Amino acid sequence: MNKTLLILRHEFLHTIKRKGFIIMTLIVPLVGLLAIGVLQLVSGIAGPAAEITTIGYVDEPGGFQQFTTQGQIELVRFDTPDEATQALVNGDIKEYFVISSSYQETGVINRYTLEKQLETPPGTSAAIKKFLTSNLLAGKVPPATIDLIEAPLNLVTTRLAPTGAVAPEQGGYGNFIIPGVFSLLLMLSIIFSSTYLLQGLGDEKENRLIEVLLSSVSVRQLLTGKVLGIGAAGLAQVAVWVISTPLLLNLASSTFGGFISTVQLPANFLALAVVYFILGYLLFAVISAGIGAISATSREGQQFIAIFTMPLISPLWFSSLLMLFPDNPIWAVLTILPITAPVEVMIRLGVSEIPAWQLVVSIAVMVLSIIGILLITIRVFRTYLLMYGKRPRLGEVMRSLRSG
Repeated sequence: MNKTLLILRHEFLHTIKRKGFIIMTLIVPLVGLLAIGVLQLVSGIAGPAAEITTIGYVDEPGGFQQFTTQGQIELVRFDTPDEATQALVNGDIKEYFVISSSYQETGVINRYTLEKQLETPPGTSAAIKKFLTSNLLAGKVPPATIDLIEAPLNLVTTRLAPTGAVAPEQGGYGNFIIPGVFSLLLMLSIIFSSTYLLQGLGDEKENRLIEVLLSSVSVRQLLTGKVLGIGAAGLAQVAVWVISTPLLLNLASSTFGGFISTVQLPANFLALAVVYFILGYLLFAVISAGIGAISATSREGQQFIAIFTMPLISPLWFSSLLMLFPDNPIWAVLTILPITAPVEVMIRLGVSEIPAWQLVVSIAVMVLSIIGILLITIRVFRTYLLMYGKRPRLGEVMRSLRSG
């Protein structure tokens, strides 16, 4: 047991001293603090007064003389298109539009500008529309009704609990931000941690250091120490993220409020993040150990592990579909499938509720998969770890497993 602890300690210290590991660990709190500091600096600096934009218009039917000030846009009336064109050429106005006598029948507004544009800027389009609407409705409906018609729809959704009370956890994009970002970081941490294990085994195998190690420790001690040592480093990395996330969120919310104040941590998010990192890492660690045993070089092993990391990444590809169709059965399948579960569960926590039975089944399947793959990995480890310069074929591996 002491030998296992020595290997664990060595792998842990060696991993946390890597530059890549340190950068990945500190990237969340440092980038968060930097973003908050920059936003505070920008908000504290009074910007210059916004420039007034002058836009001309020609009112052929008449009746469009009011509401010529629309925010930072000032509308100037011209009697004819020729006068507006001359003003545009002279630089007196930035652009102009013509309200034709048939506007109320066709709804068409002709706009003229010297600039080459893909489409009308949203601010300009909104100002012109509000100008036209206000003049058309003036004197016909109350001003409050005009404001209500022109204002965008402000739809506020409140989620209720089964009891009818307001649910403590609401939905929306604010609820998706933290799980979405954390799922990406969790995926990177699992991949990097398992890659460290694979690279270490490959380097020791190429340098024949593995022969010296196996002369002093058993295969079980070596494998256990490496998996737990690198896993402990990865867990420390995730712990830094888990601790810093709510602190940064509270700091940003109290400083800026607004949309940031709607960002929430889903219930049980922090606990599930740690659980699924541990299970996800152990799964990929035992897979990496098996691949490292049968690979001739560490580079070859990294090429093989990419086959298993692609499914881990796949839930991120379908995150937009998950937001549109949160109740599709395919998400339950990805939640239970061991190789996609860590990232899928994190994303689903920000989109919808995950039934308790799916979480229980997901964790149980991952545990059983880890145990099963670990037993296979130990056999492969013992048989092929000392093989140099040659990679066994799949048939040879299968035959050795059956005979073992």
